[in-house]
Amino acid sequence: DKNKNKYFNRNNVYFRPWGKYTNLFKGKDFLIKELYVKSKGILSLQKHFHRSEHWLVAEGEAHVTLDKKTINLIENENIFIPKGALHRIANKGSKDLIIIEMWYGEILDENDIKRYDENYNII
Repeated sequence: DKNKNKYFNRNNVYFRPWGKYTNLFKGKDFLIKELYVKSKGILSLQKHFHRSEHWLVAEGEAHVTLDKKTINLIENENIFIPKGALHRIANKGSKDLIIIEMWYGEILDENDIKRYDENYNII
């Protein structure tokens, strides 16, 4: 609990139609987040121009689109998302999906996103 209070701040929690994310830690050229994707939640098909991402499945099963491939990941599996790659996460199951996400790049900004397909009309 001491460490949780050190890194957790309610102002770092952001709610989305597919679930929520929490910014856990920001360092030089990297940002670590926890993504919670609710059952049947799906993020937009997107790409980033200034960062790459690493995803580690902490709980549940992730259905990942990476360019033209679909990859299923279970707990303790990970994937690298290169800068400029089309990607998305979907939780097709009935259990929660929790992913630890690390952004790496010189620009770590929510505006570094180009959406190609969006289920929640927020393009």
